[in-house]
Amino acid sequence: MLLNKTTNNAVRVLVACAQAGDNMVKVASLAEGLDLTQQNTFKIVHLLSRAGYVSATRGRNGGVTLAQPASEIRVGEVVRSMQYPDREGSHQQAGEIRDKVLSRLEDEALEAFISVLNQTTIEDMAKSSGPKKSKVPRGGATGCRLQRAQKLAVSGQHAHQRKSAPRSSSNADR
Repeated sequence: MLLNKTTNNAVRVLVACAQAGDNMVKVASLAEGLDLTQQNTFKIVHLLSRAGYVSATRGRNGGVTLAQPASEIRVGEVVRSMQYPDREGSHQQAGEIRDKVLSRLEDEALEAFISVLNQTTIEDMAKSSGPKKSKVPRGGATGCRLQRAQKLAVSGQHAHQRKSAPRSSSNADR
């Protein structure tokens, strides 16, 4: 299970806010520090605000802060609210009823994935990223922890698929 860009960036925004402590962070500063566009950062802050993770204040003296302590924000719950907001009742897509067995397996896999991610808090990620820097690299220490959790949740499934996939002649010649 992979995270989409919005979810990954939402976690990065939360980590940056956690590193700022009680100080408000300007959206422009977040965008620059995380190498995102301001428009994308505004969208992510809006989604995080609606989910209750950040408090955003508009205006010259405005900014973004965490709405709850970083130690209480579980990464898995952030992923669930950002990436799977309407998971309940989503088994009917485009008018067709999905196979109940497959649906149950997908739900179990998702819960296992979320469970692994929930072992980490935003505070843990903020601490592992080190002190706040002016420019947080894309996919830096923030992304590493998520990637490790994703690999644990997938439990080697992709590696098995790659081994069994036939090699094309162009790859074999290299």
